[in-house]
Amino acid sequence: MPLDEKFRTNLADRREKVSASGGPKKIEERHQKGLMTARERLTGLFQEDTFQEYGAHIRHGVTAFGMSDIEIPSDGVVVGTGYVDGRQVSAFSQDFMVMGGTLGKMHARKIVWAQDYALKNGTPFIGFKDSGGARIQEGVDSLSGYGEVFYRNVGLSGVVPQIAVIAGPCAGGASYSPALMDFIIMTRQNAQMFITGPQVIKSVSGRNVTMDEVGGAEMHASISGNVHLLADDDRHAIELTRQLLSFLPSNNTMDPPHDLHAQIDYGPDDEMDALVRSDPSDPMDMHAIVRRVVDNGFLFEIHASFAKNLIVGFARIEGLIVGVLANNSMEKAGCLDIDSSDKGARFIRFCNAFNIPIVTFVDVPGFLPGIEQERGGISRHGAKMLFAYSSATVPKVTIVCRKAYGGSYLAMCSQEMGADVVYAWPAAEIAVMGAAGAVNILYSKELKSIADAEEQKVKRKEFVEYYRSEFASPYLAASKGYITDVIEPELTRAMLSLALRKLLSKRELRPPKKHGLIPL
Repeated sequence: MPLDEKFRTNLADRREKVSASGGPKKIEERHQKGLMTARERLTGLFQEDTFQEYGAHIRHGVTAFGMSDIEIPSDGVVVGTGYVDGRQVSAFSQDFMVMGGTLGKMHARKIVWAQDYALKNGTPFIGFKDSGGARIQEGVDSLSGYGEVFYRNVGLSGVVPQIAVIAGPCAGGASYSPALMDFIIMTRQNAQMFITGPQVIKSVSGRNVTMDEVGGAEMHASISGNVHLLADDDRHAIELTRQLLSFLPSNNTMDPPHDLHAQIDYGPDDEMDALVRSDPSDPMDMHAIVRRVVDNGFLFEIHASFAKNLIVGFARIEGLIVGVLANNSMEKAGCLDIDSSDKGARFIRFCNAFNIPIVTFVDVPGFLPGIEQERGGISRHGAKMLFAYSSATVPKVTIVCRKAYGGSYLAMCSQEMGADVVYAWPAAEIAVMGAAGAVNILYSKELKSIADAEEQKVKRKEFVEYYRSEFASPYLAASKGYITDVIEPELTRAMLSLALRKLLSKRELRPPKKHGLIPL
């Protein structure tokens, strides 16, 4: 018997009401601000006709300020699954047009459904954050809802990739969920993320601050380090999300989407030599060097504006997806410091959790000296790099491009820290400290005994060259078995490609334990 027309009409009316969200006027206001609606964000992310919604008709009536049973379409959040470039993804998108996207009991239940679905089906989990925070009218139910979301964020950690897109306000406790996820993408305009806003800060401390200073995208990308990728607008954020997903497996039981059909080019890259700098004091463009090595010169850089002295990002080398870390001597001479150590360690641990090989380019003079660094706990933060590299069991290949001094040499994945292959360029220096500093200690008496300044300068240069050749030469390290081989810079891409292909079958077992204790 055909379905009665009244039922079809009822269903159509309900769907239209849900889709209308805050109504045509609010939708138009959003569009005028350059913002997409919650539904538009999801339909923009997913392939056409693949989005299937969960809980479209869920609603939770609340009583507030004398108003009874306020209807909240979809309870202020759109949830469902779809395909992104052929892979299934579970996602939610908070709807600021409905009670400010605030989180209540049923709102949280819908997000929890998306998290549980991601866990059961091994799919990436993505959330568009656009919310005024906890729904005050629901009291402790809202707090309970946040707790359930946070608990599952932790449960998903290391199992499936989690990506948060901050596309509007993300205030108070709401900011903890993205902080528990793997990557945060934030739009430059119309988005804020903070625990306490300017008004609370003023009332407590008396200090006047702007929203940009407290929770703006630029601040989080460059100072706090909370944001990994900056987007110009919603559409750009969606494009960055897709790009990021293209480097990642769907879950921790899978390999990244390598293209192993690519043929390795064993020929030299004659343009690499022009980028090499032998003088340790001469800044070397590590971005340019990395681009010569990776496919199509494309590095999908993470945390590009934060701790610029260390470069991290995803790339492909002859079709093989890798995580790249590289010292940047154009910032703080490439020293490791508190922020870069945190940045590097977190990236290493993500790559290890999701089976992504790690390639490290070394040009590091040491850890950044200074009282601020010591008081900030540089020993503890620097140890995170040691811990992360040592505990990583994915293929690890290291290229010592130039400087590799002291503890920072170890912190950049030396053989002793578990590197499977270590290559060094001929002008590399591997030593306890740089030649200039070592000469001041080892040959101070001889130098002081020379009265003539010019003669002393000549003698110092001789000592420096002697130290480099006898105590810091890559051939010395190679002779002791500390590095795999010394290679020409122009063969870096070819040697890396071949080594990585061979390491794809790597299996490494560790002693059974609940978990290690990274120095937090």
